[in-house]
Amino acid sequence: MLEQGEAIKQLADEFKECQKILLALGDENRQHLILEMMQMEGCSGVRVGDITERTNLSRPAVSHHLQILKDAGILKMRREGTKNYYYFDADTDAMNSLLRMISHAKGIMEQLPDRSGEND
Repeated sequence: MLEQGEAIKQLADEFKECQKILLALGDENRQHLILEMMQMEGCSGVRVGDITERTNLSRPAVSHHLQILKDAGILKMRREGTKNYYYFDADTDAMNSLLRMISHAKGIMEQLPDRSGEND
């Protein structure tokens, strides 16, 4: 088992590794897009225009947010002629890194003493 200081340093490294996916998921507009996509029928993919119709965002804004989600490994895109379809297909390495970091953070927090001052 790692000493607490070493464990926190390792957690910081893990956090840095997950920053791209955390940034992508941390934005309220992207969360809204993800929720809208989850509620749309058909898992074969959705087009920017379909998502734009269901949000208060402009087409360029939707495209921008989808690109960030794609770069973070949350979405993928396929082309059919001139049409682009976005669909969920998370990068398993990125997701596993995120889960590992969260689990590690939880483990460290469970070992820390109460610092709230409420039990004094």
